[in-house]
Amino acid sequence: MRFMRSAIVALAVTTGAVSSQAAEIKVGVAAALSGLAAQYGAAIRNGFELAADEINAAGGINGDTIKLVVEDEQGRKEEAINVFKKLIFQDKVLVVFGPTLSNSASAAHPIAQASRTPVFGTSNTADGITAVGNYVFRNSVTEADVLPDTLKKIVEKEGVKKVGVLYGNDDVFTKSSYDNFVKALKDQGIAVTTTETFAKGDVDFKAQLTKIKATEPDAIVLSALLAEGGPILVQARQLGINLPIIGGNGINSPKIFELAKGASDNLWVGSPWSVSSDTDVNRNFITAYERKFGSKPDQFAAQAFDALNIVAAALKTVELSGDIAKDRIALRDALPDVTWTGATGPFKFKQAQDRSGKPAGYDADQKPIVSVTKDGVYEIVN
Repeated sequence: MRFMRSAIVALAVTTGAVSSQAAEIKVGVAAALSGLAAQYGAAIRNGFELAADEINAAGGINGDTIKLVVEDEQGRKEEAINVFKKLIFQDKVLVVFGPTLSNSASAAHPIAQASRTPVFGTSNTADGITAVGNYVFRNSVTEADVLPDTLKKIVEKEGVKKVGVLYGNDDVFTKSSYDNFVKALKDQGIAVTTTETFAKGDVDFKAQLTKIKATEPDAIVLSALLAEGGPILVQARQLGINLPIIGGNGINSPKIFELAKGASDNLWVGSPWSVSSDTDVNRNFITAYERKFGSKPDQFAAQAFDALNIVAAALKTVELSGDIAKDRIALRDALPDVTWTGATGPFKFKQAQDRSGKPAGYDADQKPIVSVTKDGVYEIVN
């Protein structure tokens, strides 16, 4: 018979002996497994599954096993809210990872904060996500931290002095990325020749691209998710726009090679992770991922994989009591001090601030890697 942790504690009190049978630690994953963001959500789920398998195979958390409770939040704010309520109040998970998109995180994370449940974003890079409160964590490096380095590198290598800008204006992530691009461009003295917009679900971008082409920029800054980013690359090349395209992490995925077909070269992105990063941990992660899932991982799988390992490291320092409210607080208190070297490299947290300047949640403190696509692969730019 399997005893849950509360039963083990009770047995210890009544008999003076503790069962040697492992308990399960329930961990919630809210990921977009259907809808327009499913190509991110599938990779995220895979990253968590691989990490859970490896952690459990290595003895779990002080002998206990991790059990993933995975729910599809469909990339929609309303569904993310429903999923968070289910995971926190019905399933009583110890921590919730997700949701996939920043839009959904802005809506769902306050539920976790109000219920004093640690929530951990692995793919949310928009500004303000961790301003919600001190139960909100993420290991997805913000666009505010990544984009300046990406621009510096392309200016250094390509001599870019002026850019055209194209961004999605109806999404928290793409709008936040655009805002950070604008600030970084201004800080580095890079001129903007024109700014064009699009909306999620658009499929024809030729009018915007034609306007950008007419201004004769040195490069195009693009803030988009994969669903729109792939067609934009294709249509840009069809119009004879062979300039560098500078993107955010929304299009930092091997999926871009499928979506953009033969038009994916000369895409510049910054991220804490690269498939070309030649560290032992990253090579082992990539090999294990390919063996288990039959495809190459992306940034979102790598960040999910590292996130569960970061939480596992914190849990190994905590003596869980079986009282879910107390255990959630204990995990929250342990997480900020964790340092970890994973697939994305050395990691630690830095505290964010809320809108009044008071301490709030925790962001990733990591150095981005700048890569450029060539012949269907990402090459690190040194």
